[in-house]
Amino acid sequence: MLILTPLPHIPHVQAGDDLLSLVLAGLATADLRLQAGDVLVLAQKIVSKAEGRLVNLESITPSARAQAVAAEVDKDPRLVELILSESTAVSRHGKGVLVVRHRLGFVSANAGIDRSNVQQDPAQEWVLLLPEDPDQSAADLRQRLFEATGTAVGIVITDSHGRPFRQGTVGVAIGVAGIPALWDRRGETDLYGYTLRHTTVGTADEIASAASLLMGQAAEATPIVHLRGLCLPPQNGRAADLIRPAEQDLYA
Repeated sequence: MLILTPLPHIPHVQAGDDLLSLVLAGLATADLRLQAGDVLVLAQKIVSKAEGRLVNLESITPSARAQAVAAEVDKDPRLVELILSESTAVSRHGKGVLVVRHRLGFVSANAGIDRSNVQQDPAQEWVLLLPEDPDQSAADLRQRLFEATGTAVGIVITDSHGRPFRQGTVGVAIGVAGIPALWDRRGETDLYGYTLRHTTVGTADEIASAASLLMGQAAEATPIVHLRGLCLPPQNGRAADLIRPAEQDLYA
């Protein structure tokens, strides 16, 4: 049985805060002791905030290219400059929409840069970038948790992404450690003895999406979720494993 438990009373995270301390305090408050096979899912925003990925738009000078793109998509040229600097290519753009290939490899709107759940100042406008290296952030936290508790767990960092041809955002994994991001089930048989030939499961994305139901998108204030009951193969994957190679991507 899969059990998901949001860790309570996680405070507003500031630059330089220690995520390990927040996780351990949340586990204690929830009366949870880590077990092998557990997975902890962290919202991207608290990881980005702890790593100081907040940017004041007043500090950004837009380039000529950013100004041109901003005029086409009707966005703040300073924001567009940040989006372009975090991206390797523009995938699609239109009025109010700028979809790019992020430097981490995935395709997303606005390079994942967001204003929601970011405290604003009347005199300044702040936005939040994704972590510099979410896979490394997940691996570092996993190692520190092992050192603190003696238990090896999985870590998933989740962000909300839209999808081509579908309405609504869903949680996806942008950082993974200690679990398979992709679960290759080719060669197994189904209920009727048919041998699976093409089945690879986006395990980390499914975990991220499940946890996101509890995290919410607005004022829920539950940025860390504990999962227990998964039976995953022993594999240390990365979110980078989920990126479809560009030569196979017909939609980017």
